[in-house]
Amino acid sequence: MAIVLGEVGASGIPMYYFQLVYVVGFIAAVVIGSLAWYNSKRPPGWEDVARPDMVPDVKTEDEEQQSTDQE
Repeated sequence: MAIVLGEVGASGIPMYYFQLVYVVGFIAAVVIGSLAWYNSKRPPGWEDVARPDMVPDVKTEDEEQQSTDQE
């Protein structure tokens, strides 16, 4: 890793580009992980907890099968 960063530093590419990639990647991972957690099935006792308005509803295969079975 130090060799790669040394080569990059010697080539004239500013190091903050690499730091920016890490920061943006971390933020993306947190956002995507939060959306996945909010859309996952709730653990026992959390079934009736309201979902935040900013999180979209994602239908699972079980919900799609139940809606087609009811029709």
